[in-house]
Amino acid sequence: MKVDKSQLLDILRLVPDPLIAQSIVEAHRIREIDISEERVQIRLVFTQNLNQDQKSSINFACMSAINGKFPGLDVHVHLETQLRAGEKAPGILQQVTNIIAVASGKGGVGKSTVSSNLAVGLQRLGYRTGLIDADFYGPSIPTMFGLEGQKPKLVDVHGKPKIVPLEAAGLSIISIGFIVEPDQAVVLRGPRLAGIMKQFIEECTWPELDYLVVDLPPGTGDIQLTLVQTVPLTGVVMVTTPQKVAWIDAIKAMNMFRLPSVNVPILGVVENMSWFSPPELPDQKYYLFGKGGGQYLATEADAKLLGQVPIVEAIRESGDSGSPIIASDNKSMQEIWMDIAKNTVAAVDMRNKMQEPTRTVDIKN
Repeated sequence: MKVDKSQLLDILRLVPDPLIAQSIVEAHRIREIDISEERVQIRLVFTQNLNQDQKSSINFACMSAINGKFPGLDVHVHLETQLRAGEKAPGILQQVTNIIAVASGKGGVGKSTVSSNLAVGLQRLGYRTGLIDADFYGPSIPTMFGLEGQKPKLVDVHGKPKIVPLEAAGLSIISIGFIVEPDQAVVLRGPRLAGIMKQFIEECTWPELDYLVVDLPPGTGDIQLTLVQTVPLTGVVMVTTPQKVAWIDAIKAMNMFRLPSVNVPILGVVENMSWFSPPELPDQKYYLFGKGGGQYLATEADAKLLGQVPIVEAIRESGDSGSPIIASDNKSMQEIWMDIAKNTVAAVDMRNKMQEPTRTVDIKN
C-alpha cells in the first residue's frame, strides 16, 4: 500500500483540535509522521494536558479518518505535552478552570463592586467560584462580604503551611484585608507585592473551581504583571464609568493586557454608574456622567458590553452592610447583575472555543 505524508496530512485536516476551533493540522499539533510499510506513527504535541476523554477522542478520530481511506493501515497516535518558551511548569491552580481578572484604569469606578457581584452571580448560576482581592492598597472585599476582622487559618500540607480561604456567599475568598488590621496602612514595595500575590495563588488551599475572579488594583503595575507571569488568565473584564476621564484611562489599562508579550483576551466591559433614576421617577434616566463610555471601550476592545449598572443607593448600602446587592431581594438589581454574570459566562465560552488557552508570560523588564 503506497501512502505518503501529504496524503495523511490532507486526511488529518478533517480531525478537529480538542482545544481550539481548528484542525490538528491548522493548529500545528503534528510534529512527526513516520511511515513504514503497513504502519503509521503520528506524534501530536499539545501545550496543555488533555483529559482522558480528549485523549481518547483524538486517538479515535485520527485512526478513524486514516483507516477510512486506508483500511489496512496500522495507525499509532502518540500524544505529548510540551510547554512553550517562557511558560511555567504545570501545577499552579490546575484545579481552577477559568481565571478572570477584573480591571480598571482608575480607582473609584466600582471595580470591587463589579468583582463581588460578578463572583456571587457566577456562584448563583451553579459555578464553583472563588475571589482574590488583589487590590492590596485598598482592600474592599472584606467589608463587602461582612468578613472584617476575620483571619484565615493555616494548615499543614506536606510539611508546608498553607492559607485556607474564608467563605462567604458560597465563595472561597482571600484578601490582604484578612491579614492586616482594618486601619493599618499597607506600605509595600513592588517585590513584596509580587510575593503576596504569588502567595494568594500558590499557597492557598483553593478547592476545585469553575471560576476564580481576581479583583485587581486600578491601572497597571507590579500586581498585574505578577498575575500574568504566574497563571494563565482566561480573560479580563474591564470596568469603567461613562465619562471620558474614566474610559480614557481604562483604554491604557486594557492595552497592557493586549500587548503581544502579554496577550490576554478582553472578555467584555461593565459600565458602572450609567444613569440615575430618582425613586419617585423610576422611568426617568439622568446621565450624570455622560453616555456611551462603556460601549466605546467595548468597541475599542473588540468585545461586548456585558452590562450597564445605574447609580442606586441600595448598591452602596449593600456593600457597606456586608452583602453584595445581587444577594438581596432587590429584583431589578438582581436581574442586572445576573445578566452581567450570564454574559460573562457566554464570553468565556466563546473565548475558550475560538482561542487557544492563554499562557503565562515572560516579561523581562
